[in-house]
Amino acid sequence: MALARTDAPGRLGALEPVAVVDIGSNSVRLVAYEGLTRTPTPIFNDKVMCGLGRGVALTGKLHEEGVERALEALERFRVLCRTMGIVDIHAVATAAARDAKNGPDFLKRAEKALGVPIELLSGKRESHLAATGVVSGFHQPDGVVGDLGGGSLELNEVKGFKVGKGVSLRIGGISLMDMSGNSPKKAQKLVREALEGVNWLDDLKGRTFFAVGGTWRSLALLHMRQRNYALHVMHGYAIPTGDAADFAALVERVNAEALVAIEAVSSARRPLLAYGAVVLEEIIRAAKPKEIIVSAYGLREGALFERLDEDTRKRDPLIESARELNILRSRAPRHGEELCKWTDEFFASTGLDETREEMRLRHAACLLADIGWRAHPDYRGEQSLNIIANAAFAGIDHPGRAFLALATSYRHTGEADVGPMLRTLATARMLDRAHILGAAMRIAYVISAAMPDVLPRSPMLCRKSKIVVTLPADLAPLANARVHGRLRTMARLIGRDPVIEIEM
Repeated sequence: MALARTDAPGRLGALEPVAVVDIGSNSVRLVAYEGLTRTPTPIFNDKVMCGLGRGVALTGKLHEEGVERALEALERFRVLCRTMGIVDIHAVATAAARDAKNGPDFLKRAEKALGVPIELLSGKRESHLAATGVVSGFHQPDGVVGDLGGGSLELNEVKGFKVGKGVSLRIGGISLMDMSGNSPKKAQKLVREALEGVNWLDDLKGRTFFAVGGTWRSLALLHMRQRNYALHVMHGYAIPTGDAADFAALVERVNAEALVAIEAVSSARRPLLAYGAVVLEEIIRAAKPKEIIVSAYGLREGALFERLDEDTRKRDPLIESARELNILRSRAPRHGEELCKWTDEFFASTGLDETREEMRLRHAACLLADIGWRAHPDYRGEQSLNIIANAAFAGIDHPGRAFLALATSYRHTGEADVGPMLRTLATARMLDRAHILGAAMRIAYVISAAMPDVLPRSPMLCRKSKIVVTLPADLAPLANARVHGRLRTMARLIGRDPVIEIEM
């Protein structure tokens, strides 16, 4: 029986938590989510490196010590789910349990330990779920998804909401280590032969390769630390193909312990790095993608995404995440929605061209503009910047994150020199638009006090050589020196003369 859950104001209402248990060849993981939504937020995450798949490629059996560790983990996960009041648990098992002769016996014991049925995924089903997870985590993805586990590599094509048929290859990190006799050089031949049978990989040329799985995330983390990268967010981290190939070759060649920032990778994961690098290098050689993008979304998120109705699946994940934070953290959520429309009218009047992607980023920034209000005034900009830059957003790349964080920081500080590291991720155009949007929001908040029903009555529009804020008569006292000063700042940014008009 589930224990009662204490209601928390910081949680979205009317949601029942859900959990996914993923029994993989290398790790067994529990991820609990706030609810079944377009952008599910993890509330608890636990992983045990069991190594179930060690030796399966050679002996055909699951590793005995790994089995015992996995069963202990599953018993603990059952108690944790009960403690969190979670009754909706989706458990899956992948390559190790699928390929091992003693897999069926292990699954019976595992179901008893966890207390729920476990779905044994076929290779194609595993491939489909991983690709579906990438569809859920990116805005209009276009390329090939590769999910590298301990026992297998799943490949599938994605374009928008469409997912291909997919394949599963027995060239996971643990399998390669076993079959090659711990020789990355021999593993390279095995990978090359396996990939030769995937004819449609040619379709990846010039597109994106989405890398899913713990070993590839660890490689990306090392690459990120080596560059002293501006963010510590893994989802959406992009590596140009040439750089990725060079880095993979480095990881294959040197001892893992000699790599920069290797302490950031668990000791259990380090022996697999060279084999993950081999697979990545061979995919780059065979398919020639334009870039490698790391996805923190995969099989688990795909399993949740396919349970959503069609209308929910088609919602923009970034806007949904921003709306949730607006509801949970702003003073008046409806004000954020009004700010979107207010800036729509303003930007349309400026004559500045704006792409659809720039518009969705602007809308997200408007929804996030007030999430830092509880901080001390001197730190609202800094806190908002850090929250937004590192939030668990989907459907946004790292330059987009920089834009959102900087625009919201400008809204509080009015200064363009904040976030020097983040500014390196954004283009000159993005920095300019972030500054203009931040200046517009500074005007909006000082005349509305972050409350709804003011902005629809107080438009700011460009008229020929002027930028005009129009206030109704009952709001005329708002036209003080502070508003005039912020309007002058905006006028300088877009080359207009500032005017405040009072409707009589």
